[in-house]
Amino acid sequence: MKIIHNDGTTGECLAEEELHVLRHSAAHILAQAVKRLYPEAHFAYGPATEKGFYYDIDLGETVISDEDFPKIEAEMLKITKENLPFKSFILSREESIKLMQERGEIYKVEHIGDLAEDAVISFFQQGEYIDMCVGPHICYTKALKAFKITGISGAYWKNNSENKMLTRINGVAFASKEELAEYEREMEEARQRDHRKIGKEMGLFMTDNLVGRGLPMFLPKGYTIWQELENYIKEKERKLGYQHVMTPCVGSVELYKTSGHWDHYKDNMFPAMEVEGESFVLRPMNCPHHMMIYANKPRSYRQLPLRIGEIAHDFRFEASGTLKGIERGRHFCQNDAHLFVTPDQIKDEVAAVVNLIFDVYKDFNITNYRCVLSLRDPADTKKYHQDDEMWNKAESALREVLIQLGIDFTEEIGEAAFYGPKLDVNVKPAVGAEYTLSTCQLDFCLPAKFDLKYVDNNSNEQTPVVLHRAILGSLDRFMAYLIEETKGKFPLWVAPVQVKVIPVSEKHLEYATKVNEALENAGIRSELDASNEKVGYKIRAARQEDRVPYMLILGEKEIEAETVSARDRDTDETTTMSLDEFIAMCKNQIANHK
Repeated sequence: MKIIHNDGTTGECLAEEELHVLRHSAAHILAQAVKRLYPEAHFAYGPATEKGFYYDIDLGETVISDEDFPKIEAEMLKITKENLPFKSFILSREESIKLMQERGEIYKVEHIGDLAEDAVISFFQQGEYIDMCVGPHICYTKALKAFKITGISGAYWKNNSENKMLTRINGVAFASKEELAEYEREMEEARQRDHRKIGKEMGLFMTDNLVGRGLPMFLPKGYTIWQELENYIKEKERKLGYQHVMTPCVGSVELYKTSGHWDHYKDNMFPAMEVEGESFVLRPMNCPHHMMIYANKPRSYRQLPLRIGEIAHDFRFEASGTLKGIERGRHFCQNDAHLFVTPDQIKDEVAAVVNLIFDVYKDFNITNYRCVLSLRDPADTKKYHQDDEMWNKAESALREVLIQLGIDFTEEIGEAAFYGPKLDVNVKPAVGAEYTLSTCQLDFCLPAKFDLKYVDNNSNEQTPVVLHRAILGSLDRFMAYLIEETKGKFPLWVAPVQVKVIPVSEKHLEYATKVNEALENAGIRSELDASNEKVGYKIRAARQEDRVPYMLILGEKEIEAETVSARDRDTDETTTMSLDEFIAMCKNQIANHK
């Protein structure tokens, strides 16, 4: 692909740059189309993104929705067919301001004001549209052959909440229509798997703006899944010597100043509450509380490692644009734990955490993941606690342990917690980008900040090391992951309704009621469908809407033989057996996490 640079020269685009150039050019073509359709529009920023592009636009009093996407796309297509050349030119700072003022581009004028006094500014023009930009761009608009507007959202000018909220129009662009079609197929698959859609269909959770954005509420069936996850991980932890605690959902500002979170994390917290001369915040994490539990009494090396676990309610003021059902909310529950260890216990405890992670992944059939050693960025003096010796010691220790354990990992700079390096286990879901599910963080910093001590075997006081670890991450996000991976077809042991009992007709209801009671008495989550609907409808509803693992269809034949006919959701096969055999089969699958 030939491109044009901001100095007017042209050249061939390298393969890895081609899509970026194409998508950057698409943002300009989008802006031109919007300006034609909405002449009052003013433009801010319009960069390329990983798979597409966006433009932040001030549309004045005009409000657009997805219903307007087709006409914007049609105008963009018209521009590509006009085959307008991209032309570049350079102006002085003074000339640039004059040009943008003449064109009413108030945001561009302000942006120029942020540049150096002697800045030389480049522009690109296609047809009647002129944009301030460093380029490069495609030579002609016809080179954009495959694009689509994908959504709109709000975006503050300069990412500052005190500035005006602009309209961000998002789109995607690809080198060919075939690639766009594949992207659209993937997006349709993502829509079908979206945990918000499935959660609503299955009645798992809900949100309401009257309660507050990012504050999901779990309905009975969803809370059943949540409880299963909680009981599952707590039982595994208890067998490994964890002690579970419960701590408050609030803490004093002084607590977070002591931990360092107030300086490093304050912008992500809910605002402080002033009560009786004290300042409190909703807690965003649990480590400060657990540090205080450790400090509650003197400790000996004989008592270490001390493993403190909690399913803890946390609150973070996530930006509204990042909120996504129960995957990312402002309230969530962490499967959190803090392990207080001596330096020579680090390797064994990290190994135990890693083994627990992989044991859990085996139970949930999670196979697509990678391990990342997340390190600090030494150049970032604001994000990270400043102690080079501590960081070098912690990073070397964690790296050495991972190598000794034979774990394949990559290293990523700038992804550490502010207090220490961490092992992140990133999963690749069925659709969408990978994200961190489990983590184990090595911390020499917070124990020192809280002046934690233990007495060693020489009767000397030492500072423990802390491992921060989360296996399921947050129960909320883990549940969202499960929903999307299984499309709501949960394995039997986790399913909110494990068996649906379906009488063929009303005359079979008495037997169905007895079967349902027997299942409930055996500890199996069962529901009786006593509606007047036809049996075919009941089966489809149980299989497609409720996604129940087993359906027991009971008619005359089953009553006479005192059996049940069990239809498997996944295979659609029906097997006839005694009720006791069915119950035993279910219990065996549940016990083995099937």
